[in-house]
Amino acid sequence: MFTGIVEELGEVVATEQLADAARLTIRGKLVTSDAGHGDSIAVNGVCLTVVDVLDGDSFTVDVMAETLDRSSIGALVPGSRVNLERAAAINSRLGGHLVQGHVDGTGTVLARTPSENWEVVRISLPDAIARYVVQKGSITVDGVSLTVSNLGLGDEPAADGNRDWFEVSLIPTTLALTVLGTAPVGTTVNLEVDVIAKYVERLAQRS
Repeated sequence: MFTGIVEELGEVVATEQLADAARLTIRGKLVTSDAGHGDSIAVNGVCLTVVDVLDGDSFTVDVMAETLDRSSIGALVPGSRVNLERAAAINSRLGGHLVQGHVDGTGTVLARTPSENWEVVRISLPDAIARYVVQKGSITVDGVSLTVSNLGLGDEPAADGNRDWFEVSLIPTTLALTVLGTAPVGTTVNLEVDVIAKYVERLAQRS
């Protein structure tokens, strides 16, 4: 379990394509400082398991085919910057919201509108998860816990085929310390909706 508060900007050091998976080596001094085999680290919002710790500042993870298909992890290459967060400690404050690290779908950055003190980013929203997203609710974008500031429906489908979109407002800290801060229009991002919404829907269907 995570909170969506990015601890560190890491960097992909190496990628290796396996038969039905991929192995990534990622540099992140902070998150690696107390990591061990079997620990969970969120990489751009995807919960991955540490296989090895290397040289005290890097770790390797194996990514199965399903994860590669459902997220943007498969597009990472050496040099890619990534958001990193260790699993939440039960004795710490939850600065964001409860994040599982299980990607529900991907969206595309449609527009960026800068302001004096923040920047509004518009992201396409897949039909399959649009019903779980509400204005002022929480959503995780590449592992970052954010508040939905606006929702809408485009006149025409975006390049990824989605008509629904949502907006988030990024404060200077988020702009400076996460990959979303510099993601250009057209970037694919990982999305995880609030799990509570999915539980409520399931309970309603069963009642």
